[in-house]
Amino acid sequence: MIMSYNGKSASAARPESEQVESYIQTAQQEIIRLKRFSNRGLWALALFLLISLLAWHVLPFLVIPEKLAPYFGKPPSVQVVSIALLVYTFSAIILSLARMSANQEHRSSFCHVGYMTVFFLFYHFAGGLDDNYWAVIGAGVTILGVESYRIWAYCNEAIRRKQEDLEFIRRTGRMPIED
Repeated sequence: MIMSYNGKSASAARPESEQVESYIQTAQQEIIRLKRFSNRGLWALALFLLISLLAWHVLPFLVIPEKLAPYFGKPPSVQVVSIALLVYTFSAIILSLARMSANQEHRSSFCHVGYMTVFFLFYHFAGGLDDNYWAVIGAGVTILGVESYRIWAYCNEAIRRKQEDLEFIRRTGRMPIED
């Protein structure tokens, strides 16, 4: 902490009008950041849908599981992959709902896209992509939908609080009371 000549902190030595202006600028920048961040879930969902299209149209032609078996071993069975997908889906939804109830800012949407992509690969190597393609799509859209809503709700609540603080400053000319 920087101390001024009279022993008080530098922020306490600044006139309140400078503190108010600094707070207004910071709050406005935070609102802009939150508005951009609120779209993160939608971008992850769009990326997942693009990867899903590629998985359906391109993946069967790119890699032949039989040629990779000597290098990586026998792939897991379709039933094992299905159980893993089910466990992952419920775990991801519960974790997202827990973060929502705790009002946490967490940037996890894009990692779910990666995990769902791996399920496409597992099903492909197990020889069950044709039968389980829509299960992966359904799980991915559900998880990413919950994540998108969680991020949007968090951002809207934070924006509302910042706007209330800015309105308090406009009405009173003083710094808002910290929570």
